[in-house]
Amino acid sequence: MTTATPSKAKPNRLTKHPPFECIALLLQGGGALGSYQAGVYEALADANLHPEWVAGISIGSVNAALIAGNPPETRVEKLRDFWEAVCTSPLGIPYFKSIEITDNLTRRLVNQTRALNIMLFGAPHFFTPRMPTPVFWPSERPDAVSHYDVGPLKATLERLVDFDRINAGNMRFSVGAVNVRTGNFTYFDSMTHRIGPSHVIASGSLPPGFPATEIDGEYYWDGGLVSNTPLQWVLDASPRQDTLAFQIDLWSARGELPRDMIEVDTRLKDIRYSSRTRLGTDQFRKTQALRRAAAKLLAEMSEELRLTPEGTLLATEADEKVYNIIQMIYRSRSYEGASKDYEFSRRTMEEHWKSGYSDMTRTLAYPEVLQRPTSPDGVFTFDLKRQPGE
Repeated sequence: MTTATPSKAKPNRLTKHPPFECIALLLQGGGALGSYQAGVYEALADANLHPEWVAGISIGSVNAALIAGNPPETRVEKLRDFWEAVCTSPLGIPYFKSIEITDNLTRRLVNQTRALNIMLFGAPHFFTPRMPTPVFWPSERPDAVSHYDVGPLKATLERLVDFDRINAGNMRFSVGAVNVRTGNFTYFDSMTHRIGPSHVIASGSLPPGFPATEIDGEYYWDGGLVSNTPLQWVLDASPRQDTLAFQIDLWSARGELPRDMIEVDTRLKDIRYSSRTRLGTDQFRKTQALRRAAAKLLAEMSEELRLTPEGTLLATEADEKVYNIIQMIYRSRSYEGASKDYEFSRRTMEEHWKSGYSDMTRTLAYPEVLQRPTSPDGVFTFDLKRQPGE
C-alpha cells in the first residue's frame, strides 16, 4: 500500500455556447459504475458546458434527476452527496482516502468483499434487503416481489432532487422504462409527463433485485432490459435540432476473451448491457444523409411537385440539421469483476468519478468535438479511445 494525492487537470472554460441548438447528455445504466457519469458531468460543468436536455436509463436516470433537479451551481454538490451516501459501508467500515491499494489481487479481494456486503446488507440510502425474503414468503403485490426494497432511494431522491424544477421545463428530462405487462419500452419525458420520484425509480427497477414500480396503474421495470441508452430517443426527437450529444456509456461492447469463469460472467454483462452505438450511428448517418438529400431536392422542385403527396412526405422528413455524437465508454479495470455494477464502495466510487472527469477533460481537448460537422451527412462521431495515439 502507498500514499497518493493525484492532481486533477481541468478543462478549458468556454466563454460562449457551442454552435448547436441543443446540448444533450445521455446517461446509460450500470449501477455502481454510474459515479463515472458524475465525474463526466463535473468536467462539463467546469468547462461551462451545461446540457439543455438530459436523458437516462437506470442509474443514468438517477444522475439525470440530480442534474436536472438542481441549479447549475449545486449540481456537482448534489451528485457528490448522493454518491457518498450510497457508497457508505453498510457495516460502518471507514474509508481511508490516503491509502491506495496497488496490488490487483488484493484489490479484487477487497472489491469482492465489499460487493458481498452490499448483497447481504444493501446500500445505505439506496436499497435494503427484504425481510423475510419473497423467495420463501411469496407476495401477491407486484411491487414487493424482489430481493431488495428501494424505499430508501425514494427518500434520497426527495431530499436531493427538486422535482418542481424538473417539471418547470428549463431543462428537458427523459428516462426510459419497460412496461412489465406489455413488454413495451416507454419514455417518461418532462415535455409529456409530470415527473416524480417514481418515474426515476421505474427506470432503474432491475428485477429480481428491485421490484416493479407502479405508475398510473401500470408496472415498470428497468429500461436497460430493452435498451440501455437513450441515444435513439434523442436523435428521433421532433422538432429536430442541431445537437451536440454526449453519450456516456458504462459497459464496453469490445473486450478480451475470458480466461476464467469470473471473466466469463463479466464479459457477459458487458455485452448484454453495452450500447450498439456504432451500429446506431451508422444507421443514423444514412438516415440523415437521406434527409439532407431530400431537403436539397425539395429546394430544386417546382411548387407543383412539392404539393404532391410524395413531395409532402419528403418535406416531413427533410432537414439540414447537424449532429455531433461524442461517445465516452468506461473501461473497467481488470480487478473489478462481474460485481462491478453493485460494488458500492467509496474507494471504487472515487476511482470511477476521477476516470470520468479525466476522460471528459481529455475529450474536450479535441477542438473538433465542439465544432459543427462539415461532412455531407452532417454527422460527426467521436470516441476518445479510438483516436490516434490513444
